[in-house]
Amino acid sequence: MKFDLFYELSVPPNSGLTENQVFHNSLTELEHADTLLFNTIWLVEHHFMREYSHSSAPTLFLAAASQRTKRLRLGHGIIPLPYHHPIQVAEQLATLDQLSNGRVEFGFGRGFSPKEYEAFGVSMAESRTRTEESLNIILESFKLGPVKFKGQHFSVDSLEILPKPLQQPHPPVWMAAVSPESFEMAARLGVGALAGPFKPWFMVKEDIKLYQKTWRQVQNTNHLNKPRVGMTVGVLCLEDESRARKLAKPVFEWFYQELLNQTRPVLSKLYNSYEYYKRWGLLNGIFDKAVHLRLLETMDMVVVGNPETCKKKFRMFQKQGVDHILCAVGAGALPTEIIQESMTLLSEEVIPEFDSHTEIRPTEACV
Repeated sequence: MKFDLFYELSVPPNSGLTENQVFHNSLTELEHADTLLFNTIWLVEHHFMREYSHSSAPTLFLAAASQRTKRLRLGHGIIPLPYHHPIQVAEQLATLDQLSNGRVEFGFGRGFSPKEYEAFGVSMAESRTRTEESLNIILESFKLGPVKFKGQHFSVDSLEILPKPLQQPHPPVWMAAVSPESFEMAARLGVGALAGPFKPWFMVKEDIKLYQKTWRQVQNTNHLNKPRVGMTVGVLCLEDESRARKLAKPVFEWFYQELLNQTRPVLSKLYNSYEYYKRWGLLNGIFDKAVHLRLLETMDMVVVGNPETCKKKFRMFQKQGVDHILCAVGAGALPTEIIQESMTLLSEEVIPEFDSHTEIRPTEACV
């Protein structure tokens, strides 16, 4: 199991930090992580989410990170394809792969914010078809020769899209998965599944089983790819467990409350092709009453404590088929010194127990 890092580029209230400080602190943390045993940095793309996420241009941030690091892989977690033209996405991914010497991980999804869809002039009802067409064009663009495509939303007439990615046949591909149907789709496409931070473990565990079952049914046993599951969790690992819990309580409660606030608009009415969010709304009501650390721990949505406590939870995830733990260390809402302290401790006392093979092969690629 690999240990990754997950960033929202949060600018929490009462932190005293500016956007500029958050951006540069985060880059410094990635420089530090590059000397440790972490595998990938994953960056979201969100818009208009004041305080919770200021990561509206992740490609630019990852390009900067590519020049401040040598080993860490650079993950989009995720690019909401309906907001973008697929040719530009393909060009940017390939450019980043060249700049980073082949370290890109391509995560894609539909996005979930009605405000974002409205701002970019796209109907949520078209999200699935736009995503499918975009992915088709992007993957075709990575091949040699011109791209030809005619669909409902996009038309490409014999264009050679440049540059080409360094990784061959292309960077590894991941799909954001929330509903069981999304996990099934990821398996059918032969791509990795990325589970977000806002779903309790008892639900994700069943989704992983479905993903693995579907993969066995549809993917040839000789397929070069293997099923891959990444899961985001809030993490704070410190030597003193009581200190870890004291520090984690306010920031994790703030982070997850903000996350739920962002999902409420899609729960408030039934958007076409987002039916699963409506069904999930009943459980969301539990958190509306009280988002507190103990509940988050009971739902296994966070990992807080000393190295032994943390290892126990990570073993549980690993046993059920999680391949990548995307650690939101301190939920991006603690001072950078504490975040780096926790990262160092994870690397020294936790990660070696789960991943003895730390040599990363930057040109290894799979769909």
